[in-house]
Amino acid sequence: MKKILLVCIMIMLMLASACGNVEMTSNPDTSSETKFETDESIIPKKTSESCLVERILLDSETEKYFYGTWKVEKLLGFANSYNDASEYPTGKKFIGDELIIKKDFFSSKGLKNYTDYQHELKNPLYEITATCYNSDSFYRLYKIDIPDLNITDVVKAIDISDPSTKLSIPVSVSFFVVNNDRLILLSEATIFELKKITD
Repeated sequence: MKKILLVCIMIMLMLASACGNVEMTSNPDTSSETKFETDESIIPKKTSESCLVERILLDSETEKYFYGTWKVEKLLGFANSYNDASEYPTGKKFIGDELIIKKDFFSSKGLKNYTDYQHELKNPLYEITATCYNSDSFYRLYKIDIPDLNITDVVKAIDISDPSTKLSIPVSVSFFVVNNDRLILLSEATIFELKKITD
């Protein structure tokens, strides 16, 4: 009985070993190193279906467009997530106000009707926080519908921080650069288009 049991165990070990060899020899590219596979679908790429969310410094093309004195020209609408009670439904209090965005200076003191928005920074830190490669991906990320945003438009979200603390200016003001051709201001849930009046 013991001999039969030993023979069965040996046969099972040989079969297991043979199966292992067959598996290894069936794939000639297998190496002794472990290979890790990544799911490529979770890595954002520069495609028409994604937004690349990462903090990077302004590129030279965006810097060239972004710096200047800007005037709030027109109300574009409201974010779909909530309404800013102070501006809804007319959004007129910002129209005509000005912002200064320079490489070494930022001022929102020209937004006269809101004391909470009165900021000045020397040597501010400007960063692109997200880049969306079409209007659909931008909407999915921000829930903001900017009029005339086309399927091929590239939108860069820009954050402004205090250089000493690295903290963003403490109000809900965001900027979006569209194709280095339009500057959008999002204040709370109200969306405005800005016009450059000086470089």
